[in-house]
Amino acid sequence: MTKTAVLAGGCFWGLEELFRDRPGVIATEAGYTGGENQSPTYENHPGHAEALQITYDTDSTSFRNLLDFFFCVHNPTTLNQQGNDRGTSYRSAIFYENEEERKEAEAFIVRVNDSRRWKDPVVTTLEPLTAFYKAEEYHQDYLQKNPGGYTCHAVYFDSYL
Repeated sequence: MTKTAVLAGGCFWGLEELFRDRPGVIATEAGYTGGENQSPTYENHPGHAEALQITYDTDSTSFRNLLDFFFCVHNPTTLNQQGNDRGTSYRSAIFYENEEERKEAEAFIVRVNDSRRWKDPVVTTLEPLTAFYKAEEYHQDYLQKNPGGYTCHAVYFDSYL
């Protein structure tokens, strides 16, 4: 069975590049969610986060495994910022589709905080997914098209599990 997860952790380019080859990930799509307007664009996306929609095979991975990797590849303790990118577009957020995902995300945040790997507490928000809007084509697979392009993401930890 396939499912989707929507995660935001700074610029969508870096997240997409790191998630694309994860076991069980079938597809990734950069986009916008959590904001005020319909059909947002890069130039006009008030309140939206740059986010990544991940389509995954539930026989090969789980929402929990995706959360684990998500918290390993961005700093979840910086409010509205990753690297040089600043503003609410670059917030750390998990956009849950149902109560089960919300609870799983909430528990994972506790796990990350309890690990004390970060000096400060997690500021990742849990937001209900209302709509996901695909970003412009030039944002899709950006770092594949532009090797050496800007990214503020790295694998900081192996796993929290």
